[in-house]
Amino acid sequence: MGKKSIVAVAVAALILGTSLVACDDGRSGAEAAAAELAIAVSGLDISSVEFDGKDAAAANDQLKSVFAALDPQKPSVAAGELTLDGDNASAPLNYTWTFGEAEWKYTVSARFKKSGDKWLTVWDPATLVPGLADSEVLSKGAQSPPRADILGAGDVPLVTYRPVVNVGIDKPQLGSADPADSAGKVAALVGVDPAVYAEQVKASGAEAFVPAITLREEGRTITNEQIAAIPGARAIPATMPLAPTRSFARAVLGSVGEATAEQIEESEGALAAGDLTGIGGLQQQYDEQLRGSDAVVIRAQRADLTREQIQSSATDPRRVLFEVEPTSGTPLKTTLDPRLQTLAEDTLAKVGPASAIVALRPSTGAVLAVASGPGSNGYNTAMLGQYAPGSIFKMVDSLAMFRNGLTPESKVECTPTLTVDGRTFKNAEGYPEGSLGSVTLRDAFAHSCNTAFIAARDKVPQGQLESAAMAMGLAVEAPTLGAEAFLGSVPGEASGTEHAASMIGQGKILLSPLAAAMMAGSVAKGAPVAPQLVLNPDGGEAAAGTTSGSTAPAAQPSATATAEAPAPASGQPITAQEAASLADMMRAVVTSGHAGFLSSVPGAPVGAKTGTAEFGNEVPPKTHAWIVAVHGDLAVAVFVEDGGLGATTSGPLLKEFLTAAG
Repeated sequence: MGKKSIVAVAVAALILGTSLVACDDGRSGAEAAAAELAIAVSGLDISSVEFDGKDAAAANDQLKSVFAALDPQKPSVAAGELTLDGDNASAPLNYTWTFGEAEWKYTVSARFKKSGDKWLTVWDPATLVPGLADSEVLSKGAQSPPRADILGAGDVPLVTYRPVVNVGIDKPQLGSADPADSAGKVAALVGVDPAVYAEQVKASGAEAFVPAITLREEGRTITNEQIAAIPGARAIPATMPLAPTRSFARAVLGSVGEATAEQIEESEGALAAGDLTGIGGLQQQYDEQLRGSDAVVIRAQRADLTREQIQSSATDPRRVLFEVEPTSGTPLKTTLDPRLQTLAEDTLAKVGPASAIVALRPSTGAVLAVASGPGSNGYNTAMLGQYAPGSIFKMVDSLAMFRNGLTPESKVECTPTLTVDGRTFKNAEGYPEGSLGSVTLRDAFAHSCNTAFIAARDKVPQGQLESAAMAMGLAVEAPTLGAEAFLGSVPGEASGTEHAASMIGQGKILLSPLAAAMMAGSVAKGAPVAPQLVLNPDGGEAAAGTTSGSTAPAAQPSATATAEAPAPASGQPITAQEAASLADMMRAVVTSGHAGFLSSVPGAPVGAKTGTAEFGNEVPPKTHAWIVAVHGDLAVAVFVEDGGLGATTSGPLLKEFLTAAG
């Protein structure tokens, strides 16, 4: 290449380079700075942003101070279209804050300045909040509306505001008394841990009231005089959403208390420290519906402004930036009958192991009582328990046998024992010899002959058992229930000894007491019962009324099998004729079988089925005790986890309940 050609190429390159530089007016760098600022503010950390006129660390400290009252909320910030003017630029920052269902949106202008080859952000507090002065921070006020009630049958309030007293130490009233001594005396009086409470009193501020316990006003035995006798101790009247008693349907309804750190984090701004929220049960499931939404007000104020200055000022020295009016919660309507719920709980009051009574109205599916006994230790045994049902499952066997052509009068063989693949099955101890041999299906059902039902296994495959169970409303979805529940698990495949065990409600067959009551209710109704506990679930996130897949906690070692997920109802539901045949055999359980003690229950004739299911590895094995019954338009299931025989343990509880239920 000649010398002239080399010069020409160099000149061309110089011209091209100059042209490219001219095209780059700095916009891309400014836009990058705006985007970086938006991302940093969204994370409430601008320590990496380079500023003009402000140290980044100092700017970051000021940002955190400005927004401290809004913690743990963070804004969503997006940069808008940039305006460029030489070495200066500006861009809108669009903020969105979320407080529960409310959104606070505003736009501010951020300015940028080019310094050498960098674009710096021009510091201005108004970049954070419109019109914010350098000496100002934000404050947040919130006020919760009264929590809505949970109602029972006939809209009777179950959970409503009831009088309480908050007992604790009011530190300004201690005077010269020793805080630790007073704390110890209060703790001893109300029954809380003295060391823990003394530490709480010590750690609190000089002006604090430090609560030790909240007591119901009604029926409290600790008097105001006893409290006042302790220096600094006070009983402050208040109200709280409470059920009629501490134990009333607690496992189902849940309770109300201060939000936990986990609940606050999961609420995405709807809850803050000190807020009341639902804990467990329907209170937690329908918390949003019951709680409503808080009144929220965001203000700008001088950082050094005190409460006393605000209260003494003729006009509020704070500027309101954003305000939302409160929205009252919606009462949750349930079908629980207060009288029957209390009766069920009283009936179980002295039962040691985990236990449950469930009562429902077959004609409507209304769940009237769901009681879990004191041995359940707060677990919702009635609705969530997963247990082998034992011989009450012979109701399902019998339906399958009806569908194969048998009737209550059909003859079956009841032998003392039956061996399947090397495993020997037998009848319960004390089985009457007069009901052995060739007997009617009704007689085999009334005396609960295990061998007769196991012998039918070749004509009743496992898939047919599953179909019959679903025909009675078991192990299927229950969208009308409106609460979390386990409605049974019946595998569609099993063979050998597992299939044989299924015929007597063991193996991998699992029911809850609620599911057992539904099974009995389907007989009374002549069609599958669709259970209903919550009448207006639309205001909350109601569960579909099916299993959550969870098993009972360690204190409830109920089942070794794994529950299968429920399925949509399918196949042929139980018919009125099939239900009538089952009702005939359930009546025989009372007139000639194990449950003769129910014949004296006043009112409509009682039909029943007892059940005993072995569990665990002990020798002899422990057993679940079951009994289900129909009594007019009432279906009831009674369960005791470690209860011996259904007829002798659960039976008397059922009789007590039915007799008092009227």
